[in-house]
Amino acid sequence: MDSVIDFLNTIFWGYVLIYGLLAVGVYFTVRLKALQIVHFPEMIRAVTGSSASDHAGITPFQALCTSLASRVGTGNIAGVAVALYLGGPGAIFWMWVVATLGMATAFAESTLAQLYKVKDSEGRYRGGPAFYIAKGLKAPWAGAVFSICLILSFGLVFNAVQANSIADAMEGAFGAPKLTTGVVLALLSALIIFGGIPMIARVAEIVVPFMAVGYLGVALYAVAVNISEVPALIALIVKSAFGFGPAAGGVAGSVAAAMLNGVKRGLFSNEAGMGSAPNIAAVATPDPHHPVSQGFVQALGVYIDTILICTATALLILLSGALAPGSGLTGTQLTQTAMEHHIGWAGPYFVAIAIFFFAFTSIIGNYSYAENALVFLGIDSKAGKTILRIAVMLMVVWGAYESVATVFNAADASMGLMATVNLIAICLLSGLVSRLTKDYFAQRRAGKTPTFLASSMPELEGRIDKEIWSRQRE
Repeated sequence: MDSVIDFLNTIFWGYVLIYGLLAVGVYFTVRLKALQIVHFPEMIRAVTGSSASDHAGITPFQALCTSLASRVGTGNIAGVAVALYLGGPGAIFWMWVVATLGMATAFAESTLAQLYKVKDSEGRYRGGPAFYIAKGLKAPWAGAVFSICLILSFGLVFNAVQANSIADAMEGAFGAPKLTTGVVLALLSALIIFGGIPMIARVAEIVVPFMAVGYLGVALYAVAVNISEVPALIALIVKSAFGFGPAAGGVAGSVAAAMLNGVKRGLFSNEAGMGSAPNIAAVATPDPHHPVSQGFVQALGVYIDTILICTATALLILLSGALAPGSGLTGTQLTQTAMEHHIGWAGPYFVAIAIFFFAFTSIIGNYSYAENALVFLGIDSKAGKTILRIAVMLMVVWGAYESVATVFNAADASMGLMATVNLIAICLLSGLVSRLTKDYFAQRRAGKTPTFLASSMPELEGRIDKEIWSRQRE
């Protein structure tokens, strides 16, 4: 089993996804005319346009915060440190590149998730890649494969990974027993996930801005104190990306190492193209009432995750001087050492608390994705959701206490298959994304508030919910 899983991971993560995610990002950037750069202000407008939602959905801001809850995890703290150690400062440049391209991919998949959303037995919005694969491509079997992979990877195993990171951080900083941490985490998670997606959205709306602003605030402090060094640091990042920088970390400024580690960590962190965030994008009531507006919201999520938060970690490390050849410091330890340099003895504790918030919100965000997948599989009952919620709690306790590499590798393979299916689907449906985008901006240019009507695309009859996409919002 180990050899089969390792082989699949080599194929998925060594070839298919690294190049596939980049290629799809380039494709949508070109096809949508660099929309993520040209129309960046539209992203802000789509998030801040309204705080109101109908009874069936959550607000755009709640959808952004819930997707960030899942996206922003230990990868933003430990993952960036690993990228710097293995790839040098140039890895950060390639993280920026992959995030910029990924914004276009995130836009496309979340726009499709909005278009093909449905209502569940309780009258709430549901959707995601499984739904647009089944309805848009008429391949329900592929939607089922996607859903099963999503539940296994994001719903269960990756939550164990996040719990493991929290337990390590709490033990290292405060001496807390791992099992105790796991039980407390499971109980905290239960308080939120048993309230369903509306409760998760409300918690994310409060916690995510708090944790992001707090972390970015410390980074801005470090930048302000060392402002004279920042221009040279930015130049170093760019030069190192193309092999002109000095040796740093565990490598000698290799272009290949910088690119590989920057791309990998960027993709893992922002999840653009993975098919995860569209599950919460579909649950939102968009404002304006057009699928494209939620595409903009989730594109902004990629920007915040990688361009802001990952860059904050990178600057904290590079400004501290902790990244030194032969130091052996990497991962969370490297970030803690850097933070100690900037804010003194409180640094390691601050990082431990940041990991707690980043990883804990990932647990509840990941669960929201899994619940959507459960609905697609037809397990839309209270009993089905209760079983999933209990399974998540058990995985949190287990993950906090011990780490089994085989299980985590299996989750990587599961996510690899899930992402591959999603990338194929959004490419096949790219013409529809293009048409929706043109329709949105045609209405903007005409001075109208963009509104999508099912009647404007009669060829989608029977595939999208006409009641949802009518002129009247509930």
